[in-house]
Amino acid sequence: MMALNRLVSSSSSSSAALLRPLSALSRSLSAAAAADAPITVETSVPFVGHNCEPPSRSVSTTPAELLSFFRDMAQMRRMEIAADSLYKSKLIRGFCHLYDGQEAVAVGMESAITKKDCIITAYRDHCIFLGRGGTLVEAFSELMGRRAGCSKGKGGSMHFYKKDGGFYGGHGIVGAQVPLGCGLAFGQKYVKDGTVTFAMYGDGAANQGQLFEALNMAALWDLPAILVCENNHYGMGTAEWRAAKSPAYYKRGDYVPGLKVDGMDALAVKQACKFAKEYALQNGPLILEMDTYRYHGHSMSDPGSTYRTRDEISGVRQERDPIERMRKLILSHDVATEKELKFCSREQELHWSCVLWLFSHDIEKEVRKEVDEAVAEAKESPMPDPSELFTDVYVKGYGVEVFGADRKEVRGVLP
Repeated sequence: MMALNRLVSSSSSSSAALLRPLSALSRSLSAAAAADAPITVETSVPFVGHNCEPPSRSVSTTPAELLSFFRDMAQMRRMEIAADSLYKSKLIRGFCHLYDGQEAVAVGMESAITKKDCIITAYRDHCIFLGRGGTLVEAFSELMGRRAGCSKGKGGSMHFYKKDGGFYGGHGIVGAQVPLGCGLAFGQKYVKDGTVTFAMYGDGAANQGQLFEALNMAALWDLPAILVCENNHYGMGTAEWRAAKSPAYYKRGDYVPGLKVDGMDALAVKQACKFAKEYALQNGPLILEMDTYRYHGHSMSDPGSTYRTRDEISGVRQERDPIERMRKLILSHDVATEKELKFCSREQELHWSCVLWLFSHDIEKEVRKEVDEAVAEAKESPMPDPSELFTDVYVKGYGVEVFGADRKEVRGVLP
């Protein structure tokens, strides 16, 4: 009671000082509630189904999710732009395939599944790795062949890997990852853990025979495998209509159902992947065709402008760019104003409260800073020791011997 009397009789200034943090807490709690307030958004175009009933175009989301989509895609875009610069500076060697333009597929898919679900893809794998929980430093280190890379600097651009995040790699052999993905799905069905595998491939790989062989087995055994065709419309430098008599890839499974999705709409990808996971666990394999687009050439050796016009590329950027679409969606639903969208505290990690309070950092500027810092750190990582050439080849501890050309002299024992 005495404590209460002291509180009541305290000066107005001290009372105000006491109430300020409480008021801030109240605003923070209200902001947190607003962050999770449901929003219903309609996808840009309808889904088109083959032997299945397409999901609803109405997608449930939240302000926090929309903002996280915007930031994650902006980070992926910036990472790929930086990789382009590093390649041209000869700090990245060998093959390098960039993902800018296709970010909505990686972000939307990730939002619909868990890290216990598996993803396996081809060589355009940097952003998928990032979505699976990989770091920028690991990505840039691997690209530059450094020890801190996700594959110890021995895989490079085409062979990112993160087993603890359910990411079973980028693969350099066209289409070869699809049978492996069906093998992962076989294991998931065997242990009955309620998870699925997304096996990703491009329109150029869609004509590979091994893809159909794996799909046939997956259908026979009702495996929880989802084959995701990222149709960016150009396999290397060949337009889809010149390479495929039937470019409706979602129908290619014949007896396997399929779904065509706007792969430039992150929310449409989310809805499709959620639907696909539920379907595959109950019925077996499904094909998703993601209608997307790459801004860069097929690889860094491809200028990307000899088989398509610059007007075509700029037209897609203006009308379908996934990041700009998300920006417009945020503004149209009054999640934030244009000014608010430019500012967000890094420390608050895009919680909705950062939009409601005074802000300190430009999102895209902050993303550039993060990428620049990651590049600098990756450059400091040393190259792998030459002895690493002989590790991760065979099972450890078996004493495998290395001989010379005439097999008379043992040159070494592999660890």
